[in-house]
Amino acid sequence: MAEIKITGYADQISVKQGDTISFMTSVEGTASVQADFVRLIHGDEHPDGPGFIEREMACDANKKYRVKKQYVQTGSFLTIEDNNQILDLSGSFTLYAFIFPTAPHLHRQGILMRWSIQDQKGYALGINDEGKLEFWTGNGKKTDKVYAEAPLSHLMWYFVAVSYDRATGEAVLFQEPVVNSYNSLLSPMLPLDYACHVREKLRVEPVGGDIPFLIAGSNDYNEGRGPFVSQVYNGKIDRCGIQDRALSRDELAQICNGEKPFQDSLITHWDTTIGYTDQGIGDEVMDTGPHQLHGQGINRPIRCMTGYNWNGKDDSFRIAPEQYGGVHFHDDALIDCKWEPMLTTTIPDSFKSGCYALRVRAGDAEDHIPFVVRAAKPKAKIAMLMPTASYLAYANERLAFEFHTAQSITAHTPVLTKYDVELYKKDDYGLSTYDYFNDGMGCCYSSYRRPIFNLRPKHRTAPIAIPWGFPADLSIVGWLEHSEYDFEVITDEDLHRDGLAAIEPYNVIINGAHPEYYSEKMLDAVESYLATGGRLMYIGGNGYYWVTSFRDDEPWCMEVRKGESGSRAWQARPGEYYHATSGERGGLWKNRGRPPQKLTGVGFTSEGMDKSMPYLRMPDSYHKTASWIFDGISDEEPIGDFGLALGGAAGIETDRYELMLGTPPHTKILASSEMFSDYWMHVQEEILYNYPGLRGSEDYQIRADMIYFTTRNNGAVFCSGSIAFGHALPYNNFDNNISTLMANVVNAFEKDGELPGMQYIAKEKHWE
Repeated sequence: MAEIKITGYADQISVKQGDTISFMTSVEGTASVQADFVRLIHGDEHPDGPGFIEREMACDANKKYRVKKQYVQTGSFLTIEDNNQILDLSGSFTLYAFIFPTAPHLHRQGILMRWSIQDQKGYALGINDEGKLEFWTGNGKKTDKVYAEAPLSHLMWYFVAVSYDRATGEAVLFQEPVVNSYNSLLSPMLPLDYACHVREKLRVEPVGGDIPFLIAGSNDYNEGRGPFVSQVYNGKIDRCGIQDRALSRDELAQICNGEKPFQDSLITHWDTTIGYTDQGIGDEVMDTGPHQLHGQGINRPIRCMTGYNWNGKDDSFRIAPEQYGGVHFHDDALIDCKWEPMLTTTIPDSFKSGCYALRVRAGDAEDHIPFVVRAAKPKAKIAMLMPTASYLAYANERLAFEFHTAQSITAHTPVLTKYDVELYKKDDYGLSTYDYFNDGMGCCYSSYRRPIFNLRPKHRTAPIAIPWGFPADLSIVGWLEHSEYDFEVITDEDLHRDGLAAIEPYNVIINGAHPEYYSEKMLDAVESYLATGGRLMYIGGNGYYWVTSFRDDEPWCMEVRKGESGSRAWQARPGEYYHATSGERGGLWKNRGRPPQKLTGVGFTSEGMDKSMPYLRMPDSYHKTASWIFDGISDEEPIGDFGLALGGAAGIETDRYELMLGTPPHTKILASSEMFSDYWMHVQEEILYNYPGLRGSEDYQIRADMIYFTTRNNGAVFCSGSIAFGHALPYNNFDNNISTLMANVVNAFEKDGELPGMQYIAKEKHWE
């Protein structure tokens, strides 16, 4: 009997009662499944906690559904809408492009293609299996080709072209390096010959027909899945086009030298530098030729990339757009699976705000497809803010397999599940922003319109075998449910779209354990919320860290570009730090003048995943303005010497108080973690020189600080300074001193009026 495999995704991550949501699934081994809606209460199966908890929801959509296996089109490329078959070239022609191959020897790849792999007909300029430039033709029965003698080198800019004379059958390949001191891996001073000019007479004329023209891919077909695109190119393509005659070598040299293409014979010229605005650029590549055959990007080819003529002086397309014609394609990129829905339904009014999933079952196989229901009309005083941007950043991460420093940081042997192995065996479901594409470049886009294996309750991240992201945050949700608080749930998507309006109705916002990725709109909203009397509980670590951006019309896709500093799995290439989505500079918020300390009082200081520690109370915790936070906790007992994340409440990734980075001067340090081991190292963005003494047992700055401070209009901030804090809440069925402390803060923050202890602050000495 065949193994049953179920996976899927929803078209939205946040909906209200009355909204419509669709669920897409791909199922193997069975023709039908049972689908039921469940409310998710707790997602960690650790034996020291309450275990996995879900609550089945009554809904008319709960029933059996017919299902099938669905396929994924991976790879980024451009499609050309050519309704009049302009590119079914019946005469002589020339194809040309500036290219920057990043993996020329990986497999056969298309550059400019009107080619059918199944029918073996058309024409194509691409790269063959040996990494050499090649032009090939086919008539449906036979094929012929001409290829360069010199292989293409990776990370080097070239001008490539083929002139084809149909009358004589002669094809001339033109391959010239366009290397300057900045734009390529190697210097132009080296005695390396990258140029190649080959002339051959082809015996097979290209026959067209109804074949789509593609940039960076080739048309393919499979009986099981139908038409798709393969032979996807890895690398950048800058300005490219087609002429309706065979250009001479001298004429090609003129285009190679930066002169405009010949207008009298121009069919198309895709100018990749057109379309820039201060807010970035879209997926459409403009054709300035007479037929306006614009290209539409599939799976988000990466824009705002340096072109063949980048001179190293300007680091942004906003200053010199003419030097940013590079469009980077990858054969394993994925933004949207575009599957057919299995189920489309309206969210019932009976689904009060919370975390939900569509549970899909067949035999022993099961999958949960999660989503959030936010209140149509907010009524509660407490909101749990699910850090969905961070979920996207880590979506389908392969750190246990690919990140060479993972084991040294975690001090653990990875614990793999069948889902980890399944994900690694196939690249159908896209990457996280911690992974590299097949060509070695870092992934800067992530989307939730695809199956995300680690966006599931019960999932444990392989490097340290604990819940991470969504299943970890269900520990906080579970605590709220167990404590019977009236609360509602919102997401980063809601915060980015609606700004202050998304959180303004609530007295207190509770963050998830790891809100690492923040857009400017999100930061502005939280800052305004606190300035107008809102109260924030940041129950995590390493938050408000990376600059993140979304398109207004496509909230499911996020962009991140890792800059010159920060704890990063990869780094953008020089000149490519600005986001195509928003036009803003990527990297750390700290490097743009907004370190997290300015907003929350604490910021990232270290990570280590060998063991979590308890907190020790600090003198400020006994101050009359803050001692209420420890009501019900004796002075002698250690705080958080337990937890579902490596045995303590302070750990995994930690934040500290730092006045020189903007911690408000009246902030109270309530508690700090005990000393960590030497697996913990100081974050590198704060180190100007490496020197002995930066390890956990030596550096006093490597710690988790629990802090509290007030803001204008009776607002306040409480921070745990630790990712592991939320994991400690469910310990011993939520009966522990971390749970007591959490309740003290929530009870105070949710009430209207003055906070406890404020009567002890002399008005004339108050910092305001």
